[in-house]
Amino acid sequence: MSEYERSHTMPALPEHVYDQAARVDQLDSWLPEALHVRAEELPAVTVHEDRTDEDTPALLKAEKDQMRVEWGTRNGGAYAGWLQVAGIGSGASEVTVHLSFFDESHDPGEKAVNDALDQSLRRLEEQVRIRVEGAAG
Repeated sequence: MSEYERSHTMPALPEHVYDQAARVDQLDSWLPEALHVRAEELPAVTVHEDRTDEDTPALLKAEKDQMRVEWGTRNGGAYAGWLQVAGIGSGASEVTVHLSFFDESHDPGEKAVNDALDQSLRRLEEQVRIRVEGAAG
């Protein structure tokens, strides 16, 4: 089993960050570019991975009262993860993403995972910025 975790501070209210992160129809805008999520009857989703060209049945659960999004494979327990948003004062948030790979064949390796997590958190921050500026304008 492999586990990875990255955190990123964002200059946005935690509610704004969570709302963007939890929108199933917007996940492709910030997830690693090689992953694509298609909603079914929630919490059921399908995740397409470009690297393997495979579709994986998964679950996605958003807990607004906890500012947390959780996901994982439905069959076989290949991987699971969560994203947690916490307010840190002055209108800023800390976002933490945690991934667990139970099936090593799904783990692309430490460098690839950490790079993808860092890029995803930066993309999420950009999506939040665009959304907040759009709402204010």
